[in-house]
Amino acid sequence: MNRIDRCFRDLRAARGKALIPFITAGDPDLPTTRELAWAFDEAGADLLELGVPFSDPLADGTTIQRASQRALENGVTLKGVIGLVEQIRARSPIPIILMSYVNPILRMGAREFARCAGDAGVDGIIVPDLPPEEAQQLQAYCTAAQVHTIFLAAPTSTEGRLRRIAEVSQGYIYYVALKGVTGARESVQSDLEASLARLRRVTDKPIAVGFGISTAAQVSQVAALADGVIVGSAIVDRIEQRGRGPGLVEDVAAFVRALKQAMG
Repeated sequence: MNRIDRCFRDLRAARGKALIPFITAGDPDLPTTRELAWAFDEAGADLLELGVPFSDPLADGTTIQRASQRALENGVTLKGVIGLVEQIRARSPIPIILMSYVNPILRMGAREFARCAGDAGVDGIIVPDLPPEEAQQLQAYCTAAQVHTIFLAAPTSTEGRLRRIAEVSQGYIYYVALKGVTGARESVQSDLEASLARLRRVTDKPIAVGFGISTAAQVSQVAALADGVIVGSAIVDRIEQRGRGPGLVEDVAAFVRALKQAMG
């Protein structure tokens, strides 16, 4: 069984919810990303999303854009991120999902990417600029490698679109909680409960909510409605503030621990 499926199965049995932190791989450097992954696991994170740095991250706001640029300046590549996952696996079984745009995957080759990702211990892939209608080949390669392909649903998705996403998404459905790009917000979508109810009418798959969630209070609010909560920009912002300074890993891990505790 894929680690993502096992995680959500166990959480549902315990009536728990998944905390899914996101960090950009290679910001501030790959060894620190590895240490952060291990620390997040120990802090109670249930799954981990690793962003593959890309020069034109169309779904990401300025915080993650800057992180991607710093990682690219460090020479981080998709192959390097896959190698990082293999290193993380030496000490941690936490389910790992790569978030990449389609260009790096196509440049590496979809079949080669899926094979290498599966061998390294990647559990899932999110590709924001690859719609389900164009993802069949990549998904077939990933399925053969036991890597789930996770798709995004949005507040603007029609019912037909939600049905399509629910049908093909594996592991969980990533629900985008706002219109626009990633970035910390002062509040979550006011009609989130109704939006998730609309999605639940067409699927019983786990739903994780991301984009704009940045505080423990917001995590608690969203966890009451969804199966998982994704926090990215607020974590990446803390990494940017600390840079390579002493205590970076401990400080950011403490924030993740507080977010998990807010889930009750």
